[in-house]
Amino acid sequence: MVAALAFNPSSDPPRSLLPEEITWLGSLSYNEQGLIPAIVQDYLDGTVLMVAWMNRESLQKTLETGRTWFWSRSRQALWPKGETSGHVQWVKQIRYDCDGDALVILVEQVGDAACHTGARSCFFRPLPGDQRDPIPAADTLSQVFAVVKARQADPRPDSYTSSLLAKGENAILKKLGEETAEVVMAAKDQDRAALAREVADLWYHCLVALAHYQVDIKDVYRQLQARRSAK
Repeated sequence: MVAALAFNPSSDPPRSLLPEEITWLGSLSYNEQGLIPAIVQDYLDGTVLMVAWMNRESLQKTLETGRTWFWSRSRQALWPKGETSGHVQWVKQIRYDCDGDALVILVEQVGDAACHTGARSCFFRPLPGDQRDPIPAADTLSQVFAVVKARQADPRPDSYTSSLLAKGENAILKKLGEETAEVVMAAKDQDRAALAREVADLWYHCLVALAHYQVDIKDVYRQLQARRSAK
């Protein structure tokens, strides 16, 4: 379920809640301590940034101000996210589950760091023995882009990505042209399996180009969001 709530820009003063918003606050299922868990996600790529507790007052302040407020169980006090770090979370949308006892808050994370350690996500630690790169759970394109950026920052001799980036602009653009042509040919042949493979190849090489030209994938997502909102 979605709470279709209108949030003010950061420059606006706190607003008064609508009657339906006040009713909604009272309809949620808080636990015995009057708390409800809130999962905070990046609104662009879906990365789970953090989990925190909210009570009715902190949720009301979140609605009033358009930024996340939580309840600190250790301090027994309200706290606005980013109060000391400046890493404010501006709310884009709030969703609640079928039982009304858990929230998902979609946010624009200022500073691209939600964790007190400085990490983007609090969920950066894999299970013991898991040797895979600890990439925060996000959409697949963002995960692949994170790997591309990692190979750019720390090249590996056995990495195709590192090798292509090292060859520079002409090699990257040549591959983009080749992959685009292969997408066209697969589509022309009406080969669905080949089309899926070739589009994946093209998207991957687009991510390499973004990394080369120092364009963040979130800038692409913002463009897509703007087009989606305009339709």
